[in-house]
Amino acid sequence: MPALRSPTSFLDPAVLARIDSLELLAKTVVQGFLTGLHRAPKLGMSMDFAEHRAYMPGDDTRRIDWRLYGRTDRFYIKEFEADTNANVYLLLDISRSMAFSSAGISKLDYGRYLAASLAYFCNRQRDRVGLVTFANTIVNVVPPALKHLDVVLHTIDRIEPGGQGALRDPLRAISEQVRRRSIVVLISDLYEEPVAVLQAATMLRGSGNDLIVFHILDPAEREFPFDGAGTFEDLESGERIPIVPEQLRDEYRRLVAEHITSLSSMLGAGAADYALFDTSTPLDYALFRFLSNRLRASRVR
Repeated sequence: MPALRSPTSFLDPAVLARIDSLELLAKTVVQGFLTGLHRAPKLGMSMDFAEHRAYMPGDDTRRIDWRLYGRTDRFYIKEFEADTNANVYLLLDISRSMAFSSAGISKLDYGRYLAASLAYFCNRQRDRVGLVTFANTIVNVVPPALKHLDVVLHTIDRIEPGGQGALRDPLRAISEQVRRRSIVVLISDLYEEPVAVLQAATMLRGSGNDLIVFHILDPAEREFPFDGAGTFEDLESGERIPIVPEQLRDEYRRLVAEHITSLSSMLGAGAADYALFDTSTPLDYALFRFLSNRLRASRVR
């Protein structure tokens, strides 16, 4: 399957952070994304594509023929196929570790912008969007509904980090509330053992749900660029640990790489569509990854 490529000039999260209105930020990301689809190179129509037309701004992207895209790398709209609106659950981890930032925006702010952009995009496609925020327990719940976008954005705008991270209990409770087949999007730094993450993902996949996992890290959490002896504080437990970074850097990077590889292989084996982003990754990458998931799902069904 060809990778879904973005034709846009990607939007820098640090620049977007200057926008005071979360709704305007989400709208900016989505409109830039859709403009990029429109500017993709077009292919002349032929009898083979008699039931299709080229994508135009304002078209429902749920009607894009992803199989045809896979053959042509061009965007076409299905003219005669009705679409079914989906329930979309956005699950946002707001535990204290998500507050970390080495520079620029925090993981929680990145997750906030990502959730808002996905909510705006899905609502534009007439999908019913809901939101759940959690740490070691569920904090906020907004049930999926066509008219809940304002409530979702307002809730995202007001969240504060707090609590220790723990996926199992809150995600089990969430999975019990998802009573019909839905699209579930998990946004988290996944600071748990890969087996525990897989168990939580398996619960969310119940009832045939499509699960997309956006793994959010700060660049420093991958590279460990710190120099000189100092004290590091665990944001969730408050424990302070004296560290000499130069003595730990290679081992730290190895362990982080192993963690990421384990998550990718375990989740990718069938439990979920896994994508790793750091907080400098342009947000419209996530929208393309979201649509890539829809392409794969349409080929399976």
